[in-house]
Amino acid sequence: MTLQQEIVGNAMQMAVVNLNPGQTVYCEAGKFLFKTANVTMETRLSGPSDGDRRQGGQGGGMGGMLRQAMGTAMQVGQRMLAGESLAFQYFTSQGGEGTVGFAGVLPGEMRALELDGARAWFAEKDAFVAAESTVDFGIAFQGGRAGMSGGEGFVLEKFTGRGTVIIAGAGNFIDLNPADFGGRIEVDTGCVVAFEEGIQYGVQRVGGLNRQGVMNAVFGGEGLSLATLEGNGRVILQSLTIEGLANALKKAQGGDKQGPAGGLFSTHAG
Repeated sequence: MTLQQEIVGNAMQMAVVNLNPGQTVYCEAGKFLFKTANVTMETRLSGPSDGDRRQGGQGGGMGGMLRQAMGTAMQVGQRMLAGESLAFQYFTSQGGEGTVGFAGVLPGEMRALELDGARAWFAEKDAFVAAESTVDFGIAFQGGRAGMSGGEGFVLEKFTGRGTVIIAGAGNFIDLNPADFGGRIEVDTGCVVAFEEGIQYGVQRVGGLNRQGVMNAVFGGEGLSLATLEGNGRVILQSLTIEGLANALKKAQGGDKQGPAGGLFSTHAG
């Protein structure tokens, strides 16, 4: 069943979700805004695939409890490694229809993605806001060696299953398909919000070890890496990066940490 939701607002959007009796939606801890009185709230460490579905009668007894505990521990460990929230909040409507409100943590847009079970979606860290209990939340590691060494784009959120998932980003969104631009686009690593399974995601160095490559990295403000997106599928980019917002706020407070030479010599604390 498709989640009944409406995204409202402009500079700081929010999602208002209408739940049918017995329907459950879950969110990352800290992104809940409000609910009607007939909607129950429960905080768990487990994701929906490790919680709701096993409560349906799979794997009973001591062995089932042990497997469930180990699965939950692995999920929590992955989220901890990725710097994500350790817990999820679950909301279920009781005795009639209910309403729940969610929002992201930065000024910007939100988007509802519909999963049909055929293709997964990947998103940047902290993009996840809420989803139906039929959607699985996981952690994916992509970007190769450049992603690991550059610290960009290596850890991604992964959504599988069927149903609606709501994501949020900073600034305004633009939808692109690399196939419309020769099959490949290169973007600032902080601009990637989400993309469909089938898109090849990577991180590459900016230029070579020559004069222009050094000029791009030192004075271009992009640091040493760019994200690459190849293939045929949907890509969502954002106009505002978290690093750009942080630097603008620091500069407004009289503490510009970017430095006169741009990205390479940035001295802000990550």
